[in-house]
Amino acid sequence: MDAGLEKIVAAETVLSDVQGAEGRLIIRGQDVEALAGAFSFEQTAEHLWSGLFDNVPDVKAALGRARVVAFARLKPDFARLAPLPEVEALRAALSLAPDGHDVDAAIDLVATMAVATGAITQMKAGRSPVAPDADAGHAADLLRMIGGEAPSPEEARALEAYLVTVSDHGLNASTFVARCVASTRAGLGSAVIAALSALKGPLHGGAPGPVLDMLDGIGAADCAEGWIRSALDRGERLMGFGHRVYRTRDPRAEVLKQMVVTPPASNGRLALAQAIEGRILQKLAAEKPDRKLETNVEYYTAVLLEALGVPRGLFTCLFGCGRVTGWIAHAREQLATGRLVRPASVYVGPSATRNVAA
Repeated sequence: MDAGLEKIVAAETVLSDVQGAEGRLIIRGQDVEALAGAFSFEQTAEHLWSGLFDNVPDVKAALGRARVVAFARLKPDFARLAPLPEVEALRAALSLAPDGHDVDAAIDLVATMAVATGAITQMKAGRSPVAPDADAGHAADLLRMIGGEAPSPEEARALEAYLVTVSDHGLNASTFVARCVASTRAGLGSAVIAALSALKGPLHGGAPGPVLDMLDGIGAADCAEGWIRSALDRGERLMGFGHRVYRTRDPRAEVLKQMVVTPPASNGRLALAQAIEGRILQKLAAEKPDRKLETNVEYYTAVLLEALGVPRGLFTCLFGCGRVTGWIAHAREQLATGRLVRPASVYVGPSATRNVAA
């Protein structure tokens, strides 16, 4: 038995290979660095979904139309979604989308994620949601709906690289949940909502926000040593460091670090983040030499999304906007096996006494 299932092989997949010892992530034959540098969000969706649906349309055009449809569907419920916490509001919005199995349902879910995330951002700021632009690229339109104005090409590309980088990552908790739900034939919408619920947890997709809290708490590079020492003495986790699989640097962290330089707002924060990163890595190597605690994707995700004007409360929603393409791909892959996920368990409770008639 393995309580964390780390040594259990639960699926065969063509979608991604997380090579933890080497610090390498391969997504359908492409290293994540190459994918983030060359693929748009729409091309990444087509790349992941290829062969898993009967026919995949021109995703850019289909997503543009679907965002308009999703906005019209959600508009009557915006007032009810506004008071909810961000992830709960996104889950509620997804529950209004069709729960089908085909590529149209997949496109609708991706569009709904983006439209709802933009609307939630605006409503939390006391403003009206911004309607989508069907002709824009998905990443650029998502950033426009979040910020209220068209982003620069560099800003749009930075967000696009982030969405591509986090699109898939092996059999992580949320993806495994998506596959479990899909195996029941409940529908892609049900699988995505369940996956988002798993992503909410601070040990999975909910951690980038606290990275900024940590940077704020340290304040300046010269103060890092004392802050780190106190945090470790209290037994606290240093956010943005360490990973369940990687035993070296998370390759996604390097991709996002390179993209942070794009938004002008990142300049000061990036310098601070890099200085603090170096001090934390030195301290972790000295304090925990038996553990490989390197920078993970959350660290520079936080710095990048902050520079793009994304509020901290929306970080998990943005992660979901990128990962949803992978969730859908895994759900379809699991569905194709025809097998219901049903692992065994070992009973360790009290024994029952069987009553036998004399």
